[in-house]
Amino acid sequence: MSLLQDKVVLVSGGTQGVGAAVARAAAGAGAAVAVTGRRPEPGNALVDELRGAGARALYVPCDVADVAAVRAAVGTVLAEYGRVDSLVNAAGLTSRGTLLDTTPELFDDHIAINLRGPFFLMQAVVADLLARKAPGTIVNIISTSELGGQPYLAPYVAAKAGLAGLTRNVAHAHRWDRIRINGLDIGWTDTEGEDATQRAFHGADDGWRERAGKSLPMGKLGQADEIAEFVVFLLSDRSGVVTGSILDWDQNVLGGLD
Repeated sequence: MSLLQDKVVLVSGGTQGVGAAVARAAAGAGAAVAVTGRRPEPGNALVDELRGAGARALYVPCDVADVAAVRAAVGTVLAEYGRVDSLVNAAGLTSRGTLLDTTPELFDDHIAINLRGPFFLMQAVVADLLARKAPGTIVNIISTSELGGQPYLAPYVAAKAGLAGLTRNVAHAHRWDRIRINGLDIGWTDTEGEDATQRAFHGADDGWRERAGKSLPMGKLGQADEIAEFVVFLLSDRSGVVTGSILDWDQNVLGGLD
């Protein structure tokens, strides 16, 4: 089924990882797709791929830490497609820091990318939906770490916990406008960004994925394409009236103890 037929979907951080997987899945479900990211090369390559498959696709350079750039990016998408029906906030920063070694600069980077950027992207998209008196959907890619996380993720956890609370707040505020906002708390996921993080911060080598998979209940890391299919479902009318939900996408049961 073409769950997003003729919809316009904007994906922040859509040039790699989960964001790129969402862009592919949304295009495959019939949507026109716009992706933002800081690096033109993978952004343009993804757009060429999607267009080659027959989809309408657009790359918009954007650093979500820059509010002016965020607003300009949404404006570019509106100028190209005339509207935005759905937003996916997938851009993220995962650099490490504990309570004791996190600098103000690192803390601000996490807030800017993992919380402030999604806030102002939602602001711009919801404003367009309200102006058109149109229904819409938003999915925020959060993290199971927002419920506590590892000690070396202190600023990341602070920002993602804020995004979880913001998701509920905006969903409550705009439920009567038929704008549904949900969040996905994803667990350990196999992406290009995670590979870079494991190598940069944990000394990982080429075999880290296999070892990581063996340590997990399902024998593998979370897969971006599987997450993307569920995001498409949440963006579509098939997810019904669901709004304000933060859904766990993980193979560990949070709160469960052996």
